[in-house]
Amino acid sequence: MPLHRLIPLASLGALTAGLACACLPWSVTAPGLTRFVARELARSYGVTMLTEGPTEVALLPLPRLAFGRVRLSAGGGDGPVLAEGGTLSLQLNLLPLFTGRIDVNTLGLDGATIRLPTGSGDSRWAEPVRLLEARLGADAAAHPRRVSLSRATATGSDPRDGTPQTARDIDLSLSWPLWSAQSDLSGSFRWNAAPARFAVSGLRLADLLGGGASPFALSAAWPAGSLAAEGNGLVRDGGLKLTGRGTFETRSLPETMAWAGGAVALAPFVEAFGLDGSFDMDGRLLLLPNVRVSFGANELEGAGAVAFDRTRPAIQATLAAETLNLAPLLAEALRMLGLDASGEAAPGRGVALAPLTGGDLDLRLSAGAARIGPVVTEDIAASVLVRDGSIEAALNRATLATGTLKGRLALNASAADPAVTEMKAQGAFERLDLTPLLDALRQEPWALGQVQGQFLAEGSGATAGRLLNHLNGHAVLGVDGGTLVGLDLADVAQRHRVPVRRAGRTPFERATLTLRFVDGIGQITEGVLEGPGLSASLRGTVMLPDWRCEALAEVAARSATAGEGRSRPAQFLIGGPLGDLTARVVTREPDPALRGGSNLAPNALRMPASGGDPRLPAAARAYAQ
Repeated sequence: MPLHRLIPLASLGALTAGLACACLPWSVTAPGLTRFVARELARSYGVTMLTEGPTEVALLPLPRLAFGRVRLSAGGGDGPVLAEGGTLSLQLNLLPLFTGRIDVNTLGLDGATIRLPTGSGDSRWAEPVRLLEARLGADAAAHPRRVSLSRATATGSDPRDGTPQTARDIDLSLSWPLWSAQSDLSGSFRWNAAPARFAVSGLRLADLLGGGASPFALSAAWPAGSLAAEGNGLVRDGGLKLTGRGTFETRSLPETMAWAGGAVALAPFVEAFGLDGSFDMDGRLLLLPNVRVSFGANELEGAGAVAFDRTRPAIQATLAAETLNLAPLLAEALRMLGLDASGEAAPGRGVALAPLTGGDLDLRLSAGAARIGPVVTEDIAASVLVRDGSIEAALNRATLATGTLKGRLALNASAADPAVTEMKAQGAFERLDLTPLLDALRQEPWALGQVQGQFLAEGSGATAGRLLNHLNGHAVLGVDGGTLVGLDLADVAQRHRVPVRRAGRTPFERATLTLRFVDGIGQITEGVLEGPGLSASLRGTVMLPDWRCEALAEVAARSATAGEGRSRPAQFLIGGPLGDLTARVVTREPDPALRGGSNLAPNALRMPASGGDPRLPAAARAYAQ
């Protein structure tokens, strides 16, 4: 080949080889270069860099430097550590190098451990942030175009209690183009052994770091839920102020709180949960002036506030709903009180309040109607107050079957043993019409009339069984001008037969039942029924721990002739599980044909049996599951 052709080809090959070599990273020993970069980082950002690993250099397409096993600290070399153990990569803009300056275009940190503040007095990041703000204030374009973290670990402490916290597998990317005032941040990490990802777009970092407002759009997702929000934010007095609108959803609130490492009041009672509405956050106070709350199939609207205290959050809310389905909450409450979803007893299950009182709650609730299975209550006003170690729920007003209900439940952790729960409950109802109530429960009507009553109960225990064993209180029921349907007690009194449900009615003027409980054993101190032609009485014992009853009933017919008094009463022993009572005749007549037999088959009174555990009626249990 002629020489005049060989020389250009050789030159082109050499140039190609030179460009290829310039694009490849080369390991070099250049302490002067390391000192030059470290000096510029200290001057521009107040960060001291020490490196123990090799230095890699690539010249094209832009000069690139990579320092292995770096240690970045605030202030001097002995200052608090910002990051250590990874590889720091810098891509430099070319023109500033000719003037002896470093202008970082792209910054990356791979495999490092990031040290976040460990408390309110830890200000290791304060000076680098201040210098960055000053740099942006002097020249808004003086910033890296891209910052990335990969395979990083971040350590810090929980601001509530100071416990160490660690996030792993952090991948983060901040994009801030030269031609745009807005930047985008996205990333993923692993927290408490579960992955999460997030993205923030539309940030004006220069405005935000300079004390101005910046728009934002946030999205985040974790295994049990998601969060989306958009609005405006600014940094004021070291705290973050946000306003906008957002949506929070989780398929399991307890799972989300366990993942986040926090707790809120009554979280174990709630599974699917959501919030949607406007918000205003100032530091550690979150205001929700117009919010829609959903749990299960229920939706409520109102306003609320959340204060993120250092130890426990405090929630205040006033919510209203057209209708509520409370069956899932009832099922969870029954489970915690010793009944599982199938209705089988578990009296040994603990009833400690600690899992339910992880935060403060002050809730005011109203609803047009609330449904528990087939039973519907109307015009409801209620409140729930939760404090550390205590729960107080009040039913201020409700209408059921044309009657009114009121009640209050107070639960407190014992001062001597937090595992022991002290309970006090009281309530009253009046003008409760039995006909629509039994019809709603889909039971055959066995009584007509309006019932009124009241109850008071208190006890303590570490389990549901122990609480029942220590239950004290009383209950009073009364009905004026009612009728027993399907029972002719006059015939029972005259013939001394076992009362069997059949065609017949027993009108009465007044029926009263009074029970007093001591250590879970209730004595029927008064059980009276007075009708136009008969009277009946009931006395005996109700044993709550065993859910059994043993009682003696007497039914006597009044004589038609004045002055003859009452006939000899018919007596019956009634006993067994409360849902499956049996009766046995005590008084016998000479004529066997009138006795009706002295031994009866189970449930001879035809009372509804609960099936499974008698502690919960079958109809109610079916709707509570």
